[in-house]
Amino acid sequence: MGALLKLVGEQGLENIRILRHDAVEVLDHMLGESSLDGVHIFFPDPWHKSRHHKRRLIQPAFVNRLARHLKPGGYLHLATDWEPYAHQMLEVLSAEPLLQNTAEAGGTGFVPQPSYRPLTKFENRGLKLGHGVWDLVFRRV
Repeated sequence: MGALLKLVGEQGLENIRILRHDAVEVLDHMLGESSLDGVHIFFPDPWHKSRHHKRRLIQPAFVNRLARHLKPGGYLHLATDWEPYAHQMLEVLSAEPLLQNTAEAGGTGFVPQPSYRPLTKFENRGLKLGHGVWDLVFRRV
């Protein structure tokens, strides 16, 4: 968070809000529906063990909550270096009727890394371990 605040100051940004709080509570109590232009979730914890999958952030109820808070045309961008989680995220997002995949029709459902997505320390670690990286970009219909 400190590095982000430093960048905000260096670039003189004035149209940014930074919250360090539970995302569900922020959506439920601090933001109105149809109020967000976009949401980025990069490298959420994949909770590798099957018995822990229920702890994964990307679940149908949370995705529906996110979709309702996006403006029409707003986007949800997810990235992960854990392939099984990437496929679960694709399945969950594809099942949400408020969202539409921006990937090429007939393709894998994933998009190439957008130029605006920074290289994170988690991505760097995954690449060093030989993991691929999967990006998903869905738009609110």
